[in-house]
Amino acid sequence: MTEILVHDIMSKPVTIAKSAPLTEALQKMLREGVDPLIAVHNNTVTGTVSRRSIANKLGSKKTSDMAPAAIHVSNVVNDDFTIVYEDQEVDVLLALLQSGAKLAIVYDSDNNLIGQVTYGDLLHHLHPSATLLEILEKPYLLDVGERVVHLRRVMMDENVSHIVVTNDNVAVGIVSETDIAVAMKKFRESVPEKHQDTQIRNLLAEDIMTSPVITMDVSLGLDAVIDTLLEKKISAIPITDSGKVIGILTRKSAIMAL
Repeated sequence: MTEILVHDIMSKPVTIAKSAPLTEALQKMLREGVDPLIAVHNNTVTGTVSRRSIANKLGSKKTSDMAPAAIHVSNVVNDDFTIVYEDQEVDVLLALLQSGAKLAIVYDSDNNLIGQVTYGDLLHHLHPSATLLEILEKPYLLDVGERVVHLRRVMMDENVSHIVVTNDNVAVGIVSETDIAVAMKKFRESVPEKHQDTQIRNLLAEDIMTSPVITMDVSLGLDAVIDTLLEKKISAIPITDSGKVIGILTRKSAIMAL
């Protein structure tokens, strides 16, 4: 691992102006398949903005009277960001990502922004030596008829980024932070503010889930699942055994196992 340097695995930085509206940031995330984005002001990095922070802001009652396009990246930017230098060894980078960072910002020796490293960038070069069963996360399952307000509460209370949606105990969809962010944006744009508090309680998991959901049998092994995560540009895959969901593999859980 130590012979690989940061510049060997980094990708082009994906940035968003700190003054840009959240809607523009979310569109760029979806288009580029990146989370989080690097927030900049006058070519200087000011922090990062994630899909979770966008979902939380758009779902907050405190901003329910504001149009999504009127809320800016500066309102949700996280200024506690992780920096690495291009000539550092990748084991330093790995330690940072395993400590909670979702993205590392790469500088050159003159402190110029030249790249970024995401979970996906790292997994393109390194796979865990553990088995799939050994690193599976606990799956959180909710029925298609479950209300979104309850689903969001579970995600926040349990600090999970994915909920597997089931119908008759069969996985039929998945809800991620991306689905929540997109759903909140659409809801806020289409429902008048005075009706939002009532109507959001009628929103169901099946209304916002990504479906059909990609699942993989545990017998396929870890490498196959990670390759599918990267190929499909998704962040999690529910793992099944004889059709029953027994766990979920996320990019984060794969990084934690390296």
